[in-house]
Amino acid sequence: MLKYIKGHMDSIAGIEIYPIISLLIFFTFFALLFLWVFTAKKDYIKTVSNIPFDNQKDDSSCEI
Repeated sequence: MLKYIKGHMDSIAGIEIYPIISLLIFFTFFALLFLWVFTAKKDYIKTVSNIPFDNQKDDSSCEI
């Protein structure tokens, strides 16, 4: 089955650019995410990490 797919892909002109574009998008996304994680402010991280604990007050009023 792989030979069929490879043979079909070889017949399409210019298809070799798509894996390169996919790799560049993947690498760029994770590089930017890596930079954001290390440059994020500690106060923002603490605020966001406490969001699940802040909602416990609201959830306790909804009893099953």
